[in-house]
Amino acid sequence: MKWAEGVLLQAIPIDRSGDQPLALQISAGLREMILGGALRPGERLPATRTLAQELGVARATIVESFERLLAEGLLETRVGSGTYVSAVLDAERPSAPPPIEVVPTERARLARSMTHAAGRFVARLPHEPRPFTTALPAYDAFPMAEWTRLATRHWRNPRHMVLGYPDPCGYQPLREAIAAHLRTNRGIRCDWRCVFIVAGAQQAFQLIAGTLIDPGDRVWFEDPGAIGARNSLVMQGADLVPIPVDDAGLCVERGLELAPDFALAFVTPSHQQPLGAKLSLERRFALLKAVATCGAFVIEDDWDGEFCFSGQPLPTLKGIDAAERVLYVGTFSKSLFPALRLGYLLAPTSLVPAFESSLAAFSPGVPTALQATVADFIAEGHFATHVRRMRRLYAERYQALVTAIETHLSDWLDIVPTTTGMHTVAFLKRDLKAEAVCAEAAKVGLTVAPISRFCIVPYPREGVVLGFSGFTPAQIAAAVPLLRGALVACEGQGRGAGGLAMSA
Repeated sequence: MKWAEGVLLQAIPIDRSGDQPLALQISAGLREMILGGALRPGERLPATRTLAQELGVARATIVESFERLLAEGLLETRVGSGTYVSAVLDAERPSAPPPIEVVPTERARLARSMTHAAGRFVARLPHEPRPFTTALPAYDAFPMAEWTRLATRHWRNPRHMVLGYPDPCGYQPLREAIAAHLRTNRGIRCDWRCVFIVAGAQQAFQLIAGTLIDPGDRVWFEDPGAIGARNSLVMQGADLVPIPVDDAGLCVERGLELAPDFALAFVTPSHQQPLGAKLSLERRFALLKAVATCGAFVIEDDWDGEFCFSGQPLPTLKGIDAAERVLYVGTFSKSLFPALRLGYLLAPTSLVPAFESSLAAFSPGVPTALQATVADFIAEGHFATHVRRMRRLYAERYQALVTAIETHLSDWLDIVPTTTGMHTVAFLKRDLKAEAVCAEAAKVGLTVAPISRFCIVPYPREGVVLGFSGFTPAQIAAAVPLLRGALVACEGQGRGAGGLAMSA
């Protein structure tokens, strides 16, 4: 069956009660679209019969309109193909006028939550694939062939399954696969009905905040800490209480001193974002005791805990949560790839009805075909294979970064060891300023983030965050000399401003 082709032109104004013939009106409308740039040179127009039917006029009217524009050189015909906007216009069209600057005459009234959050949001980090961007999976090592095979299988399902509305709580086979994975790999006993599929971890944070937080509620937040979660909680009106982090993770005692009446705590216990510390077992139990005593809840963001590439990982908070106060959040953006926009929330059983109601009321759900592909990817063992491979790969890439820094940058950087994740931290020597180093690094095509970006209160040491997971050892080796140049440039600026001169 031959389908009608060509651009849709139903916006042509037609006044059927006017004195001007319809053919003139249609040709004038087309002329305005062509000269105004709405119709581009080389763009195909619909057949005269198709356009006549869509505009509700006689075909002869459309033929007359086209003939006028052909005579003017605005249209051209191609034998056996159809009628097109003249390609000659591409060279002759005048440049477009500059856009009109729209200046608001008065400030719009915003919701109280938005007013509260104004000035407290932090811009998300860029994710361009250039060293040393953080949170980038190894795109070059992703098993595209297996993924394509599984995705193709699900796109062949009945159309109502592929094209219809998804279950707002998530595709059941994926929820079951995640529950099984958490039981075997992360030591978490759970029922699949407590697992909810969301459009990335960010939606999980927003869902939790909207369910559990009232404006003004005090929330313990790791400082420095994860930017996306911070923005979600601020938007809900939370009063964030910055809790310091040391080598053993969140300082629970300090949290009890600063805000004993907290309603929620946010932690990244497997690999603290961004400093990389693991929350010690002693502090995990102390935190669970604190939330149970206060009637609070904890968000456990296990954003890259799958990638513990040395030694045994500590048990998750959720795995030792006898009182059911932990909301566990995971994401496939790091373990698979970020374009999926797919994450999950494992909720305490007491909160399951609230999340079911909220998602049913407000969430459009995540595309079923994507969820089905991930479910099969897990069930057929490809996910476990991929995670094992990434652990080995990230260990190699981390070691390449350590070797390169120790060889070329030891006079400037003190790298922090890590055994998990996709990035590490390096502290600056020689009284350098992290923000200045990052600005110089950007000039030579590197993405380096200062620790200060993640902070609510100033951090006592100058340091930078260096991602390694998304880059081959060769790319890392080539990038480190560029980073050295940025460090040298900042050192030179310090001397030029009267700072202490130091030898390179």
